[in-house]
Amino acid sequence: MSSKHKKSGKTLADAANIHDLYQNAVQAPEADVEFFIDTYKKLRGKQALLMREDFCGTALLSVEWCKTDPARTAIGIDLDKPTLDWGQEHNIDAAGGDMKERVTLIEANVLDSNASKVKADITCALNFSYNIFKTRDALREYFAAAHKGLKEDGLFIIDMFGGTETMDELEEERDVDDEDFTYIWDQDKFNPITHEMLCYIHFKFSDGSKLKKAFTYDWRLWTMPEVIELMKEAGFSKVRVFWEEFVDSDDDDDEMEGTGNYEEVTEPENQESWVNYIVAEY
Repeated sequence: MSSKHKKSGKTLADAANIHDLYQNAVQAPEADVEFFIDTYKKLRGKQALLMREDFCGTALLSVEWCKTDPARTAIGIDLDKPTLDWGQEHNIDAAGGDMKERVTLIEANVLDSNASKVKADITCALNFSYNIFKTRDALREYFAAAHKGLKEDGLFIIDMFGGTETMDELEEERDVDDEDFTYIWDQDKFNPITHEMLCYIHFKFSDGSKLKKAFTYDWRLWTMPEVIELMKEAGFSKVRVFWEEFVDSDDDDDEMEGTGNYEEVTEPENQESWVNYIVAEY
């Protein structure tokens, strides 16, 4: 523990900000933006300039998108005003330059297809946020709203997680590089009849302090065919699945590790745990 925290009597958990923790432990905006840019260019033969980020939270992804090209703009939509305000101050304003003019935050429900009057080249919903919708009707309604908010050559991109471990009750710990805390993903409950699951994110710090249930997720775990079918029912013309390539781990001959490269597939090999991108074409 630093001398500053010793003098104040605060633990590292007391001093931590959950948005900072989440951004460092969970998000990888550079990799997501690279995938968006490359995939749009490959499928459309031109550059995507306007991105709409649904469930944007602190809008870290939107800022990273705009950093890649001065012509790029972003719209972030979220219901939680305190989180939007934090992102405005710590991500958008802190980026300086003309970032304030190029990233627009809107406090609104993503189900409102008129939340943004401007149609996007790419709309995304990452970190599995759409799992908050627990019925087919609700998820179809969201996909239809996303469809309506796109240009006619636009793409809708989500990430998805699955694999044989996703229905287990388990905890996974991961030390965060260059940080003094450990990220803990806790799959606390799973109902095999409804596919409803209750998950938490906890953080454990180098001084022994903990931040329990920093984030809570009350979700339905959707399957790949359900998502693809609902996207098509919502109006999307084609749905593509991009699967991460895996190679043998250097540390263990029996383990595989992701390369960070995603390729379009139709018959991937199932794994204990996987995360992929689903790309729906207008």
